Amino acid sequence: MPNRKPALDGLEEKWTARWEEQETYRFDRSATREQVYSINTPPPTASGDLHVGHMFSYTHTDLIARYQRMRGRAVFYPMGWDDNGLPTERRVQNFYGVRCDPALPYDPSFTPPDKPDPEKQIPISRRNFVELCERLTARDEQAFERLWRRLGLSVDWSMTYSTIAAPARTVSQRAFRRNLARGEAYQAEAPTLWDVTFQTAVAQAELEDRERPGAYYRLAFGELRVDTTRPELLPACVALVAHPDDERYAGRIGTTVRTPLFGVEVPVVAHPLADPAKGTGIAMICTFGDVTDVTWWRELDLPIRSIVGRDGRLLTEPPDGVPAAPYDQLAGLTTEQARRRIADLLAEAGALVGEPRPIAHPVKFYEKGDRPLEIVTSRQWYIRNGGRDGDLRAAMLDRGRELAWVPESMRRRYEHWVEGLTGDWLVSRQRYFGVPIPVWYPLDEDGAPRYDAPILPDENTLPVDPASDAPPGYPEDQRGRPNGFMADPDVFDTWATSSLTPQLVCGWERDPDLFARTFPMDLHAHAHEIIRTWLFTCVLRAHLEHGRLPWRRAAISGFVVEPDRKKMSKSAGHATTPMGVLERFGTDGVRWRAASVRPGVDTPFDETQMKVGRRLATKILNVARFIDGLAAQHDEVTEPLDLAMIATLASVVRDATDAFERYDYTSALETTERFFWTFCDDYVELVKDRAYAGTDQGRESARAALALALDVQLRLFAPIMPFVTEEVWSWHHDGSIHRASWPVPDELPTRGDPGVLTIASAVLARLRAAKSERGLSMRAELGRVEVRGLEADLARLALARTDVVAAGGVTELHVVPAPEATALTVTT
Repeated sequence: MPNRKPALDGLEEKWTARWEEQETYRFDRSATREQVYSINTPPPTASGDLHVGHMFSYTHTDLIARYQRMRGRAVFYPMGWDDNGLPTERRVQNFYGVRCDPALPYDPSFTPPDKPDPEKQIPISRRNFVELCERLTARDEQAFERLWRRLGLSVDWSMTYSTIAAPARTVSQRAFRRNLARGEAYQAEAPTLWDVTFQTAVAQAELEDRERPGAYYRLAFGELRVDTTRPELLPACVALVAHPDDERYAGRIGTTVRTPLFGVEVPVVAHPLADPAKGTGIAMICTFGDVTDVTWWRELDLPIRSIVGRDGRLLTEPPDGVPAAPYDQLAGLTTEQARRRIADLLAEAGALVGEPRPIAHPVKFYEKGDRPLEIVTSRQWYIRNGGRDGDLRAAMLDRGRELAWVPESMRRRYEHWVEGLTGDWLVSRQRYFGVPIPVWYPLDEDGAPRYDAPILPDENTLPVDPASDAPPGYPEDQRGRPNGFMADPDVFDTWATSSLTPQLVCGWERDPDLFARTFPMDLHAHAHEIIRTWLFTCVLRAHLEHGRLPWRRAAISGFVVEPDRKKMSKSAGHATTPMGVLERFGTDGVRWRAASVRPGVDTPFDETQMKVGRRLATKILNVARFIDGLAAQHDEVTEPLDLAMIATLASVVRDATDAFERYDYTSALETTERFFWTFCDDYVELVKDRAYAGTDQGRESARAALALALDVQLRLFAPIMPFVTEEVWSWHHDGSIHRASWPVPDELPTRGDPGVLTIASAVLARLRAAKSERGLSMRAELGRVEVRGLEADLARLALARTDVVAAGGVTELHVVPAPEATALTVTT
């Protein structure tokens, strides 16, 4: 028997502890692959607080997990933490007021300052820095787990993983080693997108365009006029380019011109990427101003004249062929400083035509960076992804078509990304807290590395850290010496590890039995902004390693956005704290709001809607208390109105099940909730008198119908509102509702006519309206009431007459058959 006044407060703490104690969500390792439902969820970046958008997206996955579990599947649902990479490093730098200096020795006694100053960061060794990263991520991960438990995620917490832990390092290094052996991974010294703040290369998938103010400068190359937004790259100019069909420059193709100020002779060339409508129609090719410069340089076989260093400043020495003067006036300046200085020099020399023309234009940034990217030449590792291989690109498009998408429209985002790839996937990063690239290089007699002869570890020795482990066949004292070896200094991009989460969680090469039961997985779920990164790279790695998809279906969530439709972002400082929302509105209310958002659709953050969800949870608790107080003694439903309600409920079960099977949890909720309010507002009110004091058969039928309907509706709501449903279920059931069977129509008697409930509800609604119009209480009695309607409707009404009269407070009820075209009318 429940507490006489059960409440929502405290249910999360109570049932979270109980579920852990009873191992309610523990994965059943004995289940066959056909019985398993395997889910891949994004490991959240352990670099600070999450926001409401994360709660919605992860709730969407949990709705499916809970539904599949109630359908009898053994749900494989691990949770991980993406705790390596640049976001973690940046958080550690700011949190502890430190920065990594690999040249410093390890200090075992180092303690971070009590009052760190992010503006005056203390340099520490790489090992000290990594230790702080591990300490802070462990703390963040505990906070994340508390939040996910409070949100009611039905995760198997015994299977938690980390992308920096030994199993993840092993999987990442093994897969890369095999990519390298098959020729899918390679190293190249080439133009690379570079973040000058974080001092690392970045990949195409990590770019974003930001609108920035700039200016067009018109330069005089003899008689030719060239517009550019980056005049500071003039010393790096290697050619001028025009479209091959541009008649203005047809006679100049194949000739040469000299650059202003520097007098370097450069060719005039043609390429279809040149835009005749942009500026004067002829452009500088500089090595390198943007990614189009890289394309031109590669396809036109042009030389390199690099002038921008990794720190974002112009190199101290000019490139070969460029005179020292006036380059010496630019050396060492930032690109912005150099832009201002060279504009002055050009103006003084009469080579700047007119004044600079202000514009706003998109500039490429690293998605986590604060300064525009530069393109510098560096040695990096790549994995082939179809950007330069038509056959592989076609195969990746085929994989996208093979994959089931929820919603289907998200397939186009994947295809757009694959079709727009311009190069292979850059997977190396010049950072510290990440999975080390498992490569060493032999040194020649002069101590120079032989990059063409990399040394790889044996697979059975993984994971390795080349910075502290010696390669096969070398003693440690040969590190850095002539004829010895050196370690590759870089780590993998965090996506290079996250792209292998299906292999990691399913136990690839580590637990063959688990792998056979869980891979390929059934569901991959996340928000739409990481289709180009996580989804695509997971598909790529599985295609290369296994020749198949890593999962059968991808379910894509939308964003929770601010009221002005801007994306909610913790980095921008305007994201709402999830724990505060959960505490104010209760988990079930928040989950209800999440479930009301269809897959792939962005939705504004609206606390009012969460209040609606909390009211629903309260109503479930209250109607359950009422039904429980009736103490049904029999389970036979006999009366027409009761049978009508149960038949209607059977249809709801069917529709909700069909919706969940389509991964349309929103329609399942709408169908269930619509019936629930009809049940509470109409059916319960109609049978309340009979359930309390009717004849024996009528009373017991009403009580049995109420109890049965509550039982079924609790199970329909259980995936969405796990706490209140578990609480009510526990009053009269052993075991968790989340291990109970999903309802099926066959468990409900369907011999009733749903129209009986429909007509009874319609008449009751009109009686309520009449009382309201007269200012009467809903408990007030009405005298004579006349109902006009079709004979079929009146026949149905006759089957519920006693209940309608009692619920409506009617003294005399008269029915009058009406012509076929007459709608139902109630006159009081």
